[in-house]
Amino acid sequence: MFTYEFLQNYWWVIISLLGGLLVFLMFVQGGNSFIFFTKDEEERQMIVNSTGRKWELTFTTLVTFGGAFFASFPLFYSTSFGGAYWVWILLLVTFVFQAVSYEFQTKLGNLLGRNTFRAFLLINGCLGPFIVGAAVSTFFTGSDFIVNKDAVGASLAPTISVWGNGWHGLEALANPFTIVFGITVMFLTQILGGMYMQGNIDDEALRSRLGRAVRWISALFLVSFLGCMTLLLTMPGYAVDASGAVSVEKCKYLHNYIQMPPVMILFLLGVILVLAGIGLQFFGRRRGRSIWFSGPGTVLFVMSLFMVAGFNGTAYYPSCSDIQSSLTVSNSCSSEFTLKTMAWVSLAIPFVLAYIACAWRAIDRRRITRREMETVSYTHLRAHET
Repeated sequence: MFTYEFLQNYWWVIISLLGGLLVFLMFVQGGNSFIFFTKDEEERQMIVNSTGRKWELTFTTLVTFGGAFFASFPLFYSTSFGGAYWVWILLLVTFVFQAVSYEFQTKLGNLLGRNTFRAFLLINGCLGPFIVGAAVSTFFTGSDFIVNKDAVGASLAPTISVWGNGWHGLEALANPFTIVFGITVMFLTQILGGMYMQGNIDDEALRSRLGRAVRWISALFLVSFLGCMTLLLTMPGYAVDASGAVSVEKCKYLHNYIQMPPVMILFLLGVILVLAGIGLQFFGRRRGRSIWFSGPGTVLFVMSLFMVAGFNGTAYYPSCSDIQSSLTVSNSCSSEFTLKTMAWVSLAIPFVLAYIACAWRAIDRRRITRREMETVSYTHLRAHET
């Protein structure tokens, strides 16, 4: 029914969609970075309560993204997660900080203090998106690894991928593009977080403060975004010919956008929607709705990045040590049987998205207010006295 090539491309589209959803849902991390923008205790509580209602969606999407990569492109999973493990360990540690902070900052007998756990949320809010951006940037800059498929069956514990240095992923931080890309993702999630909280919190003073912060961050984001896209569209890429041989091509990613009009449309539509949401922050009155422009725009833009990295005869995970070890959609995927089986399972995705949408609407039906924070504080005080 479906060819092997179709299934490979289909699953790369699914990975692209999950990647876009992950960056969008990281507005939770972006929102946490605003905790210390105010000295008012009730405003800090409102921020934590606002992001705390959605943090499970981000973590679940992260796990789903990793699981889908493992099932559909296992060679990338084993190469990156097994080689650049310091990057992924740092990312998981920041998410552990997040989960622990939500759970324990209001516990009675908290010896570290509430603001210590809020500082953990701040670390997660800044470092988490930056690490995700830095990891994705290696799809374009490449990583230091060698793949030897002949090692399969050579021993009882074959090692197919070998990392070329002892930094295990941290060496990517020496590349300016990685830094700019990570900062751009961090600014984008902060913008989305501020937009979300303006619609989720019913407090004019805090919403006004968030609006000013989002406008300042938007200016920084636009500068970093322009720098990031300039570097991306002018950097060399890794082209793959019909025989599977990999070679360096100047301005490969610019050529990919030009040669794939649908992907170019996704990119332009995503950028327009993100800018429309930012424009509402500067000139609109109903700023709480701006996330419904910038959010979908983020998904479309990130999807276009994944597609331009993996389609049109491009190695999506280049090797700096051995260019012929670079990973492509075709040489790193699962078997046809596995991809076909998972394709049937993926038909449930629309129902999952519908459930998320219904849960989102139910949770956000009532906006957060100061009175709610006063009630929570009173309840904790009475529990402590008892």
